[in-house]
Amino acid sequence: MAEMSKETEQKISQLQLYEQSLQNILMQKQQFQSQSMEVDSALSELENTKEAYKIVGNIMVASKKEDLKKELESKKETLNLRIKTFEKQEDHIREKAKKIQQEVSEKIKE
Repeated sequence: MAEMSKETEQKISQLQLYEQSLQNILMQKQQFQSQSMEVDSALSELENTKEAYKIVGNIMVASKKEDLKKELESKKETLNLRIKTFEKQEDHIREKAKKIQQEVSEKIKE
C-alpha cells in the first residue's frame, strides 16, 4: 500500500474528531430524550391525580395542578427544542464526515 499523504492523514484525524463530536452529541441528545420521557410520565400522572406536589430543593410542597402542568409543558417544549438542535448538529456533522470519508476513500484507492 502506498504511503498516505499528509493531507489524507489530516482528513483521517478530522474524521476521528467528527466521530467524537457525534458521540458527544448523541449522548447529550439521549439525556434530553430521557428527561422528555420523564416529563411525559409526570404529565400523565398529573392527569390521574387530585393533589399535586412539587419538589423544591430538599422538600416537597403542594402545588396547583394547573401551575405544575404549565411548568411541565414549558419544560417539555424546551427539551424538544434542545433535541431538535442536537439532531441538526448531528445531521451536519454526519454530512461533513461522509464527505471527508469519501475523499479519503478516493485517495486510498489511488
